[in-house]
Amino acid sequence: MEQLEFFPLQSPCIGVCELNNKGYCKGCFRSRDERFNWQRMSEAEQQEVLRLCRDRQRRVLAAKRKVAAAEGEPPEQSSFDL
Repeated sequence: MEQLEFFPLQSPCIGVCELNNKGYCKGCFRSRDERFNWQRMSEAEQQEVLRLCRDRQRRVLAAKRKVAAAEGEPPEQSSFDL
């Protein structure tokens, strides 16, 4: 059974709006199409985009931790939560 949402999902935009080398926003981890089409997406599509964003963020943070560990630096903590 699908859980009902009482409020529309908020855009994950945090105002950074700068792309990484893979074409995802460095702030919210959405692709160009995901950002431009957010308002036209169904709630289910928006939830899927949010899930993808969380996965992308985890991969980016894991890669940063791996590089930092190889260089002997303390790990960076993210203040961004979706």
